[in-house]
Amino acid sequence: MMRAAHFVAADLGASGGRIMLGQWDGRAFSVKELHRFPNGGVRTGDSLYWNILGLWSQIQVGLEKYHVRFPQPPEGIAVDAWGVDFGLLDRAGHLIGNPYHYRDARTNGMPERLFEQIPEPEWFAETGVQTMPINTLFQLYSMVRAQDPALVCAETLLMIPDLCSYFLCGEKTVEWSEATTTQMYSAKRRDWARGLLSTLKLPLGLLPPVTHPGTVLGPVRADVAEDCGFTQTFPAIAVASHDTASAVAAIPNMNEDSVFLSSGTWSLMGIEGTEPNTSEEALRLGFTNEGGADGSVLLLKNITGLWIAQECLRHWESEGLHYTWKELVAAAEGARAFQFVLDPDARDFQGQCDMPLAIRRYCAATGQPVPETAGEMARGVFESLSLKYRQVLEWLRLLTGRRLGTIRVVGGGGSTRPCAR
Repeated sequence: MMRAAHFVAADLGASGGRIMLGQWDGRAFSVKELHRFPNGGVRTGDSLYWNILGLWSQIQVGLEKYHVRFPQPPEGIAVDAWGVDFGLLDRAGHLIGNPYHYRDARTNGMPERLFEQIPEPEWFAETGVQTMPINTLFQLYSMVRAQDPALVCAETLLMIPDLCSYFLCGEKTVEWSEATTTQMYSAKRRDWARGLLSTLKLPLGLLPPVTHPGTVLGPVRADVAEDCGFTQTFPAIAVASHDTASAVAAIPNMNEDSVFLSSGTWSLMGIEGTEPNTSEEALRLGFTNEGGADGSVLLLKNITGLWIAQECLRHWESEGLHYTWKELVAAAEGARAFQFVLDPDARDFQGQCDMPLAIRRYCAATGQPVPETAGEMARGVFESLSLKYRQVLEWLRLLTGRRLGTIRVVGGGGSTRPCAR
């Protein structure tokens, strides 16, 4: 490409999203922010949902802001987002309700019930995916067990970024890297794990074709383009729509010695390889195999990341205590080191809750000093994450036989500067 070109990327995260402008001037590529917005779960009754139409409206706002600066349409638009969550479409292509949030309680106990029918090692050998109650497999299984009426009307399952791409262009497909997060996709055969899924009587007809990164899905719908101010349409393109895959693809100088750490609401730490590791040791240590942007396999560990600190901030906000991330980090730096250590992946910290209280109870139950101030809590969370990263690094060395001397940190949490001393 010798001529200048503009692209738009919608990057949707669990706590916030961005619409980004990519500019190619014929020699170099640059990225600028067009629009930023918050995101989070919406609770109604006993259920937790995503505001998917709110996210869709923010994508439209981003396109409108692009149009104000550049009247001509971009060369293309693409969407990435988190994994495991999905929306359902009916026969007419209409969305059936709001997609559930992965932290909704409907999947509690589902892994244990499912593994009574098909043992966990069989699932891991086929899919290579770490068992987590949030996974698409357990969400769908919970709906089958509950005889959810949405399944009667549903014709197509689309993951969150694929659902947004559908809103853009009308194409019903699941992108490959996103499919690999579901625990329903065969890592070795590179197709839906139909044999295992049919044994559970899960509705296979909901699963659309899988598309690979780089596929042009189709033109943005004329009405969408017009609503955003454009007089002509432009392509919607499938990228590595799982945000981890896109993040790893953007890391420079990844090599055999490198570990990536994508830090945000979740921390994802791993290496890039060519084949899935479905060994008993990888299963025992809780690793997962996910798709990369160029067909690679990301052997990684999902770690509860800055979610714990985010929930503390949310709770303090409800009590009238307002902290910015910068203020919280400064408070952590002023607190005494290693007053307590927690396991970020403990069940105590997985759901929406009074997180400061959860931390205090955990410390009391484990015989550790109970933190009182925001700085003490934040420092303990940051230090606990750092120790978890060290443990995962050693496990990666064990699984791969690599030296792994470099950790390359990306993501919004990379600028949060956990305590160094």
